[in-house]
Amino acid sequence: MPGTERPGDDGQVRLHKLLAQSGVASRRKCEELMLAGRVEVDGEVVTRLGVKVDPTRAVIRVDGRRLPPVSPHVYLVLNKPRGVVSTMSDPEGRRSIGDLVSDRPERLFHVGRLDTDTEGLLLLTNDGELAHRLAHPSYAVPKTYVAEVEGRVRPATRRRLLEGVELDDGPVVCDAVTVRDTVSGQGPPRTLVEVVLHEGRNRVVRRMFDAVGHPVRRLTRTSLGSVRVGTLRTGQLRELTLDELGPLLDLVGL
Repeated sequence: MPGTERPGDDGQVRLHKLLAQSGVASRRKCEELMLAGRVEVDGEVVTRLGVKVDPTRAVIRVDGRRLPPVSPHVYLVLNKPRGVVSTMSDPEGRRSIGDLVSDRPERLFHVGRLDTDTEGLLLLTNDGELAHRLAHPSYAVPKTYVAEVEGRVRPATRRRLLEGVELDDGPVVCDAVTVRDTVSGQGPPRTLVEVVLHEGRNRVVRRMFDAVGHPVRRLTRTSLGSVRVGTLRTGQLRELTLDELGPLLDLVGL
């Protein structure tokens, strides 16, 4: 595009221009940020305006906020509808994630999965290393769900979820449990509960609530790490923002 700083023969570009092109601020303001000692590259404060960096490798931070490297990869968030299978294609002919992104030219991976009856946030990318790390249990990426469950969730049940619930494949412990609302009226009462956990096992949220006597009627994932589904409509895609992607890369050591 016009005015874009082109890498030199060594692949490096001037730092203040890279910051401006990434949307941090105007070039003049980016120069001021550097002179004020608010910009770091690979852990070192950089105040010299002429310094050049590799835009694909440098770990750049402005006021501590990670600026993702220049990359050919795409990072997308999908608000998965209920009834959609978390695969890129389905041999049984059911509606799948691949049907929702059929117009994308990239070969996309879904990060983890949501069971067919669960809706909400699902990350899609062609960055295989990021997808692998986000799904790996050793990185303990936090996930937030809102569950509509049967019955009234009492304080004792909330404590049990925080202390740990034993399942057939091992215990599961919630990092946070918030009772958001109790729905009364015709029929049995229901409770909206927000839970945060690091688990990625199959149907773990549903099995956990079954174990404490509150079967899930509806389940939505609202966030994964720094990424929130927000106001994204069901079935729609959007690109991750820099403020979402930077912390996500930090979380898994990329």
